[in-house]
Amino acid sequence: MQFRRTVLTGLVAELPPEVWSSADLEKKLEPLYTRLRLPEGRLELMTGIRERRFWPQAVRPSWASATAGRKAMAEAGVGPADIDLLIHSSVCRDRLEPSTAAYVHGLLGLGPQAQILDVSNACLGFLNATALAAGMVESGQIRRALVCSGEDGRPLVENTIKLLNENLALTRDGIKPYFANLTIGAGAAAVVIARDDLVRTPTFRLLGGAAETDSSANQLCEGDTASEALEMRTDSEALLYAGVGLAQRCWGRFKTTTGWTEATPQRVITHQVGRRHSLMLFEKLGLDPVKDYQTFDRLGNVGSVSLPATLALARQEGCVKPGDQVALLGIGSGLASLMLAAECIG
Repeated sequence: MQFRRTVLTGLVAELPPEVWSSADLEKKLEPLYTRLRLPEGRLELMTGIRERRFWPQAVRPSWASATAGRKAMAEAGVGPADIDLLIHSSVCRDRLEPSTAAYVHGLLGLGPQAQILDVSNACLGFLNATALAAGMVESGQIRRALVCSGEDGRPLVENTIKLLNENLALTRDGIKPYFANLTIGAGAAAVVIARDDLVRTPTFRLLGGAAETDSSANQLCEGDTASEALEMRTDSEALLYAGVGLAQRCWGRFKTTTGWTEATPQRVITHQVGRRHSLMLFEKLGLDPVKDYQTFDRLGNVGSVSLPATLALARQEGCVKPGDQVALLGIGSGLASLMLAAECIG
């Protein structure tokens, strides 16, 4: 895929107020830790995640998504009548029907001209939505799109704590499929995607990208609702190797499409999972880990919000500067990968 007229503006990250450290989480798991004689500090040591954030209870994904979307529109200097397409792109949604985008549209007061839809593809949803919206901008179908995402991992984490503490049949091996759940956090992100001649203060120009899918690995991380509670099981080891292998193949496509090499980007922004994943990804792709900007240590894995929030924070903290070429490396359970090339222009 190639982009010539599409820019991003108003990119924002919205971080929840409640901070749960890995030590706090282990205290909540004291019955499990005592029964299985697990060492304290295990969670942070294995993942590199020091803390993660959560919304207060009863916060809907639409509210989080709209909160970020409202800030993105303000940053971009656009109003409700300027948005032709709204995409809500998170794993979390208010309900099966209607689309969560319908609630976000109402909360933002967008006009009747705005198409609405949900794009859900595990942790890759935001990047997928960005590419889809950019394609519509390039083709002239729309002037501007608002892509937003609101993830709330709190119900999953709380249900996992309850399950691990109360299921006395679980052994050390038996808890492994639930371990990834304890890395999950919450947050929101949003961006306005527009034709370049309509933007006063563009932040990034999209240049191109590539995608790769490996649906043979679609059973390695599966989540669903069970007894009105969220549940997810992950084969973390198999998912790690399958995911990095997929990323290697996608990186090859990306280099062919963009003409970039491993030396081209000044900054690399990835979907944030944990220390081991980042180290292996950079090693296998032949990328300099100095170019990595990490947020998993303070945010955990925030699903579809991880990559855009990391990019927003990197720019906010001066780690991405005008003139920098940035590689956005996305991946999601399924497995699917999408990588985009962008240039910081403001």
